[in-house]
Amino acid sequence: MSGPITVTHRHGDRVTVEADGIALMSYVYKPDPVAYESRKPYTHPLRTLRGRRVSGYRPADHRWHKGLQMTASHLSGQNFWGGHTYVPGHWYQDLPDRIGSMRHDGFAAFAVEADRLALTERLTWVANRGDEWARERRDIVVHAVEPDEGAWAIDWGIELTNIRGTPLVFGSPTTAGRAQAGYTGLHWRGPRDFSGGRVFGPGDLGGDTMMGAQAPWLAFVGEHDDVDAHSTLVFVHAPENDHAIHESHWFVRSRETPMVAFSWAFFDEFVLPPGESFTYRYRIVVADGAWDREQVTRYLGRHGWS
Repeated sequence: MSGPITVTHRHGDRVTVEADGIALMSYVYKPDPVAYESRKPYTHPLRTLRGRRVSGYRPADHRWHKGLQMTASHLSGQNFWGGHTYVPGHWYQDLPDRIGSMRHDGFAAFAVEADRLALTERLTWVANRGDEWARERRDIVVHAVEPDEGAWAIDWGIELTNIRGTPLVFGSPTTAGRAQAGYTGLHWRGPRDFSGGRVFGPGDLGGDTMMGAQAPWLAFVGEHDDVDAHSTLVFVHAPENDHAIHESHWFVRSRETPMVAFSWAFFDEFVLPPGESFTYRYRIVVADGAWDREQVTRYLGRHGWS
């Protein structure tokens, strides 16, 4: 049974969800001060029901990594993720004139129930020189806050429409020539103490075999500093993603830089024509303890999609 939640909206800044005195997440939509980090909303911190923090924020190696956020590292020559840009033949370059942003335009819906938050946000993707390229509808639902399960979940949906007038081309460093670097799409950066965490998926998928793989879900188990505890995050595709505009692959690293992305352009670019839209929907389960494949499978079997 889902437990009660408390939602606090600091207007113009963030939305925070608490359960039993623990701040499970804050969705921050106030624009960042640093344009080079690609101003856009993000979710940080993420915490388990026991209060263990499971997201990283502005780590020294990549200041533009901020918890859980929507990204587009290569989009028609612009960088909507932030930081340095991969340039074929020149490795990574600091190109601030290529950094775009995602502007919060307001909430179209905001519904709080005893055990559930559902919000719909309107955003505009703005290129570096101020041209508006895309409109986004973002649906975020916090639900299944279940102390007996030791877990809670956040669903994240995106509908993106090209308003540029010319095609938008989505890619990644791998589509530009760097192997095993398909990072783009919804991206999670873990805390530094999750370095070396255990990664696995369904069947016999696990470890390095998950990089670039296709699977309905991926689990990341990390061990915390300071306390004798593990936490697990499970990243899940909604069934309709099988019929999305482009196939997705997992981008995951656990050594040194713990991160996971639902990469929508890992190996190949895809094109969104003018006036057209695409949609994806995802779920992230945040759990206390070191879950194994059987626990993940049982949990997902009990919690379907609506």
